[in-house]
Amino acid sequence: MARKTTSKAIDFEKSLKQLETLVDKLEKGDLSLEDSLKNFEDGVKLTRECRQALQKAEQKISVLSKQDNNWVEKDLDNDSTTDD
Repeated sequence: MARKTTSKAIDFEKSLKQLETLVDKLEKGDLSLEDSLKNFEDGVKLTRECRQALQKAEQKISVLSKQDNNWVEKDLDNDSTTDD
């Protein structure tokens, strides 16, 4: 399961880097209108993908709390302990 999370993190980082590159190109102002629109559309798509990846990561975050001198994993959305 850790590998799956790691590969998703790498995909997020790659998408974020691509988005930064697109923004740099657009800010330079050297592109034609057609190329600018294409880059903008690609940027919107990458932004949505990054936002979705962040939302999924937030849902997976769990909190460790100490109960009866033991560390117990709890979901952020639900305060009940997990049996895993």
